[in-house]
Amino acid sequence: MDAFADSKTALVADVDCTTEGKPLCDANGVRGYPTIKWGDPSSLEDYQGGRDFDSLKKFADENLKPICSPSNIDLCDDEKKSEIEKFLALAEDELEKLISEKEKLMEEAEEAFKNGVTELQETYQKLQAEKEKTLDDIKKSGLGLMKACKAAKVKKGSDEL
Repeated sequence: MDAFADSKTALVADVDCTTEGKPLCDANGVRGYPTIKWGDPSSLEDYQGGRDFDSLKKFADENLKPICSPSNIDLCDDEKKSEIEKFLALAEDELEKLISEKEKLMEEAEEAFKNGVTELQETYQKLQAEKEKTLDDIKKSGLGLMKACKAAKVKKGSDEL
């Protein structure tokens, strides 16, 4: 935050989501801590980079600047300007419906991911249990005794020299 304290175009701040900042965190989808968000204040994105100072500073230097948005339309290319104008022309309820549809798709993707991870975890646990049982069965079938006999033969053979 100190590195950007004097910036006229970037704000780097922290919010305590457990106290008076909770409504802001809830509104921006903060579910775990620490969470780093960036971008247009009305459409913050999750930061996915490194958490060390150098990584954060590099990301901030490259990304924390005015970006194409309805409030900075002059920074947009013609395609983005057209898209912004299309969305601004929609009735509020239409825009809310489109937003809800996209958010639903994001929730479905997150749910599919969580279900996949759960299935992977269950498969991992099953494979781990099978491996442990197989290794235990192999050991119980005389592997240790076989190794001891081999070692005894090698020792006996070296005594005869």
